Amino acid sequence: MLRILTGMLAALAIMTSGALAKDTIKIGLLVTQEGVFTVPGNDVIRLFKMALAEHKNQVAGKKIEWVLGPSDATPDTAVRQARKLIEQDQVDIIIGPLSGSEGIALRDYAKTVPNKTIVNGTSAALETTWVTPAPNFFRFNTDGSQWGYGLGKYVVDKKGWKKIATVAADYSFGYTNFLGFALDFCNAGGQIVARHWTPLGNSDFGSVIAALPDDVDAIYLGLGATDALNFLNQYQQAGGKAKFIGGSILADQSVLAAKGRAKEMLVGTPMSGSQADDWNDPNWQAFVKRYRDAYPASERFPSPSLYATNYYNATNAVIKALDAVKGNLDDNQVAFRKALSEVVLDAPNGRIKLDQNRQAIGPTFITEVSENNKGELYNKFVGKVDDVTQTLGMTPDQFKAIGLPGRNTPACK
Repeated sequence: MLRILTGMLAALAIMTSGALAKDTIKIGLLVTQEGVFTVPGNDVIRLFKMALAEHKNQVAGKKIEWVLGPSDATPDTAVRQARKLIEQDQVDIIIGPLSGSEGIALRDYAKTVPNKTIVNGTSAALETTWVTPAPNFFRFNTDGSQWGYGLGKYVVDKKGWKKIATVAADYSFGYTNFLGFALDFCNAGGQIVARHWTPLGNSDFGSVIAALPDDVDAIYLGLGATDALNFLNQYQQAGGKAKFIGGSILADQSVLAAKGRAKEMLVGTPMSGSQADDWNDPNWQAFVKRYRDAYPASERFPSPSLYATNYYNATNAVIKALDAVKGNLDDNQVAFRKALSEVVLDAPNGRIKLDQNRQAIGPTFITEVSENNKGELYNKFVGKVDDVTQTLGMTPDQFKAIGLPGRNTPACK
């Protein structure tokens, strides 16, 4: 009798577990919690939680649970955490990663788990969706070259800066972001006289600063987070006086809201990227207000970071697609992925849709670093170009002829 009762209880437990599983969607959040992008990673978690809360942590009558996969911006860690999320934590969907080379690694990992779906967080290397894209990897943020395009012509035409040197991070995103800027800059008549590449997570910029030429109009600085802060502090200590042109993550709120005065050197710096802190669009303004209302001023930035906004959009895209299929992932996520590919977001930072490679087409903002009456630094809206494609308005063949981003690409002849 005891054996029968035990068997019945075991069967009931299995049935109950299955029922609970069907009533729950499990998401893995893959985001940096160590290394150069730790601070932006914390802001990502804030906006990810806010996105879920805005949907009451459910979709199509199903509860949404999530598991953190902490990374450190390296490809190996990103893949190890993704594998844990899927194999041990049994998540249905991964949202992430944050950094460029992580994205390329996750694209390749996605091909080994064809019944799961990975939705990019904010990683923005070109190759992730341009070279052998994975059918189950989606990116709802524009990439680094899209972020950089338009800035080159702006600094030539509006600032009169035609001769520059560059300092940028020596990895996939640094190359991609530089590509978009340099193509535009060189086509507008600009000249790049020196290129310097530094490893991600660098703490000593002394030799690079010493090698920078004096006879240039400005320095393009393609660094972010703690790398940007380290460079600015050391450049200030060295007595540097050059004007800067910002790569897209140079003056994100994770840098502008940091302690110390070296960041003040960035006031007046032109930049481009996927958002502008003071954009007067009602949707953006409401988004910023929700962010501020959700967290005390001591626990957030004055406005959302670029990284976090992109994760927020990715989360909303996932929820929108899940709602379209009534939360049903039983068909190896085929219907879900079809719905995801058709999602069009009226996102806080503009309209976003996907191309045939599941890569975002969206707006690029031109901004300048400014100071408000509270003494806070922010990216002031200057201009915006909508529907920027991954090929930057070129045909695929024209874009391919340029070559993949790298230290010497584009050549700027």
